[in-house]
Amino acid sequence: MAIAMMVAVCVGLVLAGCQSGPREAKPFSASATAQPTNAQPSSAQPSTPSTVPAPPGTVHFTAQGDIGVSTGAKKVLDVIAGLQPQFNLALGDFAYKAGIEQQFCDMVKGKLGENFPYQLITGNHESDGSDGDIAKFVECLPNRLPGLQGEYGIQWYVDVPQADPLVRFIMVSPGINFKDGQPLDYSRDSERWRWTTDAIDGAASAQIPWTVVGMHTPCLSVGKYGCQPGQDFTNMLMEKKVDLVLAGHDHDYQRTHQLGVGGSCPGLQPESFSSACLMDTDQTMVKGAGTVFATVGTGGVGLYDVNDNDAEAGYFAAWSGRNRDPSLGTLDLRASADELSARFVPAEGDSFTDSFAIGRR
Repeated sequence: MAIAMMVAVCVGLVLAGCQSGPREAKPFSASATAQPTNAQPSSAQPSTPSTVPAPPGTVHFTAQGDIGVSTGAKKVLDVIAGLQPQFNLALGDFAYKAGIEQQFCDMVKGKLGENFPYQLITGNHESDGSDGDIAKFVECLPNRLPGLQGEYGIQWYVDVPQADPLVRFIMVSPGINFKDGQPLDYSRDSERWRWTTDAIDGAASAQIPWTVVGMHTPCLSVGKYGCQPGQDFTNMLMEKKVDLVLAGHDHDYQRTHQLGVGGSCPGLQPESFSSACLMDTDQTMVKGAGTVFATVGTGGVGLYDVNDNDAEAGYFAAWSGRNRDPSLGTLDLRASADELSARFVPAEGDSFTDSFAIGRR
């Protein structure tokens, strides 16, 4: 309650202006044949967000997925509350049980405040309705970011701050099933592929300093899963030089070096490693050299094992799982005109940490 009262005082200072900070989308009825909405802003405005402003010229946000309603989830929400970000990116897999969507939403609001921007992209557990319904989560945790474009909860982008933006966030849903067990089509040159590439290219044309893509499924992994978003889609993100790609799904933390295509690396090949795709291998990287991929499936549910000997391990700078430095927690990120920086902040009782930064020349 004290946090909610404190952040309410700061309402008018943040995301609506956020100076020193593209339609409010209706809930989505998922189906394999659903197409992206046209990217026109509606006249509806999100309710006033309850947030604490970042320093002038900074965007401060957190990100994690695979949450649940257990003690672990509540501990991670406590971490987020203590960090006081402007908003949070929830990277899918929320309640893990059908019929308790409102319980999940009440848990989030109880920890972060009634109007905190807890921004959703669906995971596989709610995309097909088996363990919850993304439309119900969207209803009780609606978009709070002004200027959002697309299908909130499924495929959307937003520039933050809305005026003179520092970051374009592009949230998509490749590699997971929707109604009737069918995935949405993100294959090369499909409508959703073109929507994504247009959003990335639009950020570059608008000279927005940073582009962050978020989705539920990762491609590269030393954990449980293979490349569910698809090799072509992943290589496209690298070819476009997206700065950071965030994912969940694997219940662990994994962060790659800065990876890029071109020259001796024509593209990533899942389940293999090529040192030619490594653009930078320290913690301080340069914008435009490549892409960093971070899986943050540490939002509260039980962790998976990680494999130090995985074929793709050479791409990774850091990882944590059930059998190695197990830690729930969140990625804490800040963006200014000159730098995008991140650190993993563990939940109470855990100790794993990681940090990295991408700077502009």
